[in-house]
Amino acid sequence: NFRSGHRPVLNLWWLMGICHLSCYSHSLFTCEPIKEPRCLGMQYNLTFFPNMMEHYDQDIAANRMEPFMPLVNLHCSPEVHQFLCQAFIPACTEDTKVIRPCRDRCETVKSDCKEEISTFGITWPLELQCDRLEECRYSPDGSALPPTKLTTPKTSPFAKRDLGFWCPLQLKTRPGQGSAFLGAGDCAPPCSNMYFQADEIEFAKTFIGVCSIVCLGATLFTFLTFLIDVKRFRYPERPIIFYAVCYSFVSLIYFIGFLLGNSASCNKAVYPAAMDTVVMGSQSKGCTLLFMLLYFFSMAGIVWWVILTITWFLAAGPKWSCEAIEKKAVWFHSVAWGIPGALTVMLLALNKVEGDNISGVCFVGLYDLDALRYFVLAPLCIGVVVGLSLLLAGIVSLNNVRQVIQHDERNQEKLKKFMIRIGVFSGLYLVPLVSLLGCYIYEQSQRSTWENTWINDRCQEYSIPCSHKVTLTLNLSLFLIKYMMTLVVGISAVFWVSSKKTCSEWAFFFNRTRRKSCGLNCIRNRKSFGNLFYRWLMNLILQIYLE
Repeated sequence: NFRSGHRPVLNLWWLMGICHLSCYSHSLFTCEPIKEPRCLGMQYNLTFFPNMMEHYDQDIAANRMEPFMPLVNLHCSPEVHQFLCQAFIPACTEDTKVIRPCRDRCETVKSDCKEEISTFGITWPLELQCDRLEECRYSPDGSALPPTKLTTPKTSPFAKRDLGFWCPLQLKTRPGQGSAFLGAGDCAPPCSNMYFQADEIEFAKTFIGVCSIVCLGATLFTFLTFLIDVKRFRYPERPIIFYAVCYSFVSLIYFIGFLLGNSASCNKAVYPAAMDTVVMGSQSKGCTLLFMLLYFFSMAGIVWWVILTITWFLAAGPKWSCEAIEKKAVWFHSVAWGIPGALTVMLLALNKVEGDNISGVCFVGLYDLDALRYFVLAPLCIGVVVGLSLLLAGIVSLNNVRQVIQHDERNQEKLKKFMIRIGVFSGLYLVPLVSLLGCYIYEQSQRSTWENTWINDRCQEYSIPCSHKVTLTLNLSLFLIKYMMTLVVGISAVFWVSSKKTCSEWAFFFNRTRRKSCGLNCIRNRKSFGNLFYRWLMNLILQIYLE
């Protein structure tokens, strides 16, 4: 009976004992010596933080105790000095107990110092309201029991406790802007990058600028090739052009970020002791505009890729004609521009705009993991899975067609070349996109560790609690790969238009432009590059209008 019937009762008493001890203990409990001069004369010389007002070290507690010092200097109550020290610099014992001020002493101090409190306009903290404190314990002679006098422990004098992130004064922002950093409100990351040195950031900015120029040139070449011969790129190929336009804007925004530096992605310090911080929220008009354009066209590029695979599948599987697919163009445009627009508006409503102090642009998910997960990773995953599925289905259908027309060698060769082009183009698109997806997934899994590493590196400088979690040295190459894959995705469109026909069309266009625009005037002004470019552009617009 004892083993079967009384064991639950014993377990219950054991759990109650554990809970009772936890009320007076702290994980990784370690007392630390008192270093605040105002409380060195007390009957105890060890303390523990955070105190009852959530001050995380003695310097902060001493600063908060400063308004109460007139009460001590005027000796308005014999209990006031010990009461304030026990409240701000609490007594700590080696048997894992923290001794805080008691109710009777609080009431005595407030009663004796009532006039002084009113005269000096001292605000009494809510945590020190007397009715919130425990009853005092008294000795047989009626006096309050003082805390036992202790000695400094032989263990490390500083407790290794994870108190979370406390926003330092240097990173404080104006209240009411909705900015938050590592869970702390009215706080923002430093404009100087958290993880890398200044020379590394300078190299990264140059690298992103060069990549953006290359991508911009490639996508503009694709779009201008389309303008030269609009009828050449019909459905199902037409989405490639809109996809190239989207990445033209993406690369252009990154190039603008390169030119602006951190002027759009960072805010000036708002307090004398503060530093420049990263933009968090949609209060900055320049940062918000860059975010809207970058996020909108990034998502639109992914949607146009999915639409491209849909049109290829419709042409290869159900054997839709170009005209039949083209009739659905209104729906394609509605989806391609509507979904990114809705997501962009949603992020603005949620105030999820974040500055990027590496590239100089503004995006989402740079510091907020939830935003990264739902507004960046999820669309990328859906785009890759849906697009790849439709692409494979289309290739299988084309292969079946190729088997049917195996006796028609000419058409079979054309279809084979077309399938190879689709395969190479899709590979050039999917490899960078999957690499970018991998970078985002790795960043999401390691972001907390990077932030803990930064807190440990800066906790002494910022006078905030250090984090004692696992740290990790961060490599710049991961970020360089992420930015490069973001921009390289747009270059794949060049492959589709790169052919002998494109070369001949450009040659024919330049020859025709030269014949129309060159005369005596052209010969006299041959050195005027601006004049020639203006005439070339006007002829291009005229040609598009006439066609």
